[in-house]
Amino acid sequence: MTPPAAPGAASRRGGPRRGLVLGGGGVLGAAWMVGALTALEAELGVDVREFDELVGTSAGSVLAGLLGAGVSVADLLTHQLDGSIDVGPLAGYAWDYEKDTGGDRPGLPKVGLGSRELLRRNALHLRHLPPTAVLSAILPEGRGSIEAVGAMVGHVVPDGWPPRGGVTVVALDYDTGERVAFGREGAPVVDLPAAVMASCAIPGWYQPVRIGAHRYIDGGAWSSTNLDLMAGLGLDEVYVLAPQVSFVRDAPTHWRTRVERQWRNRVTLRVLRELGKVHDDGAEVTVLGPGEEDLEAFGSNLMDVSRRPAVIATSLRTSAVALHDPAPLPDRAAFDDVGSLSEDVG
Repeated sequence: MTPPAAPGAASRRGGPRRGLVLGGGGVLGAAWMVGALTALEAELGVDVREFDELVGTSAGSVLAGLLGAGVSVADLLTHQLDGSIDVGPLAGYAWDYEKDTGGDRPGLPKVGLGSRELLRRNALHLRHLPPTAVLSAILPEGRGSIEAVGAMVGHVVPDGWPPRGGVTVVALDYDTGERVAFGREGAPVVDLPAAVMASCAIPGWYQPVRIGAHRYIDGGAWSSTNLDLMAGLGLDEVYVLAPQVSFVRDAPTHWRTRVERQWRNRVTLRVLRELGKVHDDGAEVTVLGPGEEDLEAFGSNLMDVSRRPAVIATSLRTSAVALHDPAPLPDRAAFDDVGSLSEDVG
């Protein structure tokens, strides 16, 4: 049985209250999600811009911000394929995937710990932080610039926040170790381009983004999806597009691919744990992660722009199949060999 919406809440469409989670995953993760969003709209027969809540992390924050500002999925797909578009809010903005993403390898980082302050403030309870947050503080501070991403978002929303409600962009406060959900009550009030840049600032790769007195880094340092932020919102359905999640159980032979799969296993387990909080709300949750063909298209480097066309083409096909016939979510201890899994907890 699905719980009623929160007091005073109502769906934008007058139907079920829906949430969309867009996770981190670099350049290829963004490309994969655009393909998955196209398939999701076709499967549901709705415009995802009408979803009540959008939560974006890292690459997903770019898409969440643009969707919240009125950019359609069709326009995102055209922009991915062509690098520019002449209609809609993104009209006139050209994006060079080879140059504007900063390359497929990080430059030489600065010397020393990235955030002594984070480690000092949390010295007595580091184990209560996600391991990725602690690791981000240990890594040296990156030198790369994320300003091109901010410029693209700023083309659509030069200042302020999207006019519609329900847009959340997640970053990590690099000085305190706290997760910050920009756009939510209690979070610092910032412009959307700054929030998205902060959410995309991969530790050790890009420079932290300073907002006020604090530095911020990639929200994926806390969680790849931050799915648990959908709890308590009275949602009936939540769709999670998670490029770093995978339920594929293969046995790659190359060491780099083996490391990548181990990382995905950890991310997947974290997402399943976070899902429990949304589970308690009685929402139906569908998690879409890359399947076997998608992983092959990805390779081991999510910033390899040369693989982007293949990732989009593969995602358009595999996401449609997975969403049309989702399998039950597996137990946390055992991941099934499928790309889309749903859990009806109503």
